[in-house]
Amino acid sequence: MAIFGKDDREHVRLDREKLPRHVAIIMDGNGRWAQRRGMPRTFGHKAGVEALREIIRHSDDLGIEALTIYAFSSENWKRSAEEVGALMGLLLEYFTKELDELHRENVRIRILGDIDGMPKGLERQQSALHAAIDRTQGNTGLNLNIALNYGGQQEIVRAARQLARRAASGEIAPEEIDQAMFAGELYTAGLPEVDFLIRTSGEMRLSNFLLYQCAYAEFYQTDVLWPDFDRDAYDEALLAYQRRNRRFGGV
Repeated sequence: MAIFGKDDREHVRLDREKLPRHVAIIMDGNGRWAQRRGMPRTFGHKAGVEALREIIRHSDDLGIEALTIYAFSSENWKRSAEEVGALMGLLLEYFTKELDELHRENVRIRILGDIDGMPKGLERQQSALHAAIDRTQGNTGLNLNIALNYGGQQEIVRAARQLARRAASGEIAPEEIDQAMFAGELYTAGLPEVDFLIRTSGEMRLSNFLLYQCAYAEFYQTDVLWPDFDRDAYDEALLAYQRRNRRFGGV
């Protein structure tokens, strides 16, 4: 299945002038989707990759600037070896098959998280991730950010340590540190803050995802399990966003 392709649907309901610049998605529900069908959890993860392809394509079609997806948290290593192995296999397969097309479509890939801190035995995955970053870093289309071996608290601590080192070396003075400088040390440096956070499967928590970047994000929760989250479901979510009155602390 190609990631990109002509979409002949008319998006008459969406106002493209009022779309979020940066959408973040917690893709939840793969395991439950599979279990309801009497299949192993790994079957749900495969179906989840198919859903992701469609959402990437649709985000690009709509002209959304940045799409950040939560692929694998720093806590997910606690899962069974079988499930982790399947997820890492899907990761390698995804980048092996899709990188050429993503690059042709001018997509820039950024990995949020500690790639080099992944466990031993995943060197091929690490190489594929670095290759995707290097090959697409000059692209100017959709910013596709994949949170992998990622934790929001860990990211904030990492940024604080980097600023502390700069201050200790005399490069900056502590009083010079402001929000813009702090944001510049995050994995998402240079990207707009998250406008819209979607979580599938009915769960109601952030799960340590983009804690700093979601300061004023609009939240959207749906009971739809991730493998069933298609373009129509995405459009419904975006319509809900467009109905919101974003006050940013005002009245």
